[in-house]
Amino acid sequence: MTGTVILIGPMGSGKSTIGRLLAARLRIPYVDSDQLIVTQTGVDIPTIFEIEGEAGFREREAKVIADLAEHNQDMVLATGGGAILDPRNRVHLRHKGQVIYLDVSVEEQLKRVRHDRNRPLLQTSDLESRLRSLAQQRSSLYQQTAHWRVSGDGLRSDQVLRRILRYLHTQTG
Repeated sequence: MTGTVILIGPMGSGKSTIGRLLAARLRIPYVDSDQLIVTQTGVDIPTIFEIEGEAGFREREAKVIADLAEHNQDMVLATGGGAILDPRNRVHLRHKGQVIYLDVSVEEQLKRVRHDRNRPLLQTSDLESRLRSLAQQRSSLYQQTAHWRVSGDGLRSDQVLRRILRYLHTQTG
């Protein structure tokens, strides 16, 4: 058994897609922390940002991650891109399981999220500058939090999945 696997990384890195595939392969539940917040509040993330601001959303996110860290059940957990901003979250995630950083370049992110209207932090006229700024703020936090990093640039999700499975196999070997 691999235990819990946590996927972190920037928006558009494939956390949700890879998370679902990985959970199916490992035969353990898939949990998306952003989706849990939506389920708990009954509104989408842009609405939470509109009403409570980013700070309110981050508090909700910290509570969800703390609650998940208490669960004894193995899972594949996909986090929101900014989950690593809160030091409490970084500690919970590292203690909960194997943290894998899905790393992609800003160029790859642009291809993947250009038309996504469900990401409040990306509602800007200069998407590339926003993505570069977020990458600059968060990259070192992803690296500090992760046990392992995989680059997804130019790879299909099944290729990234195979790399993760190989890595997990070496950890449980």
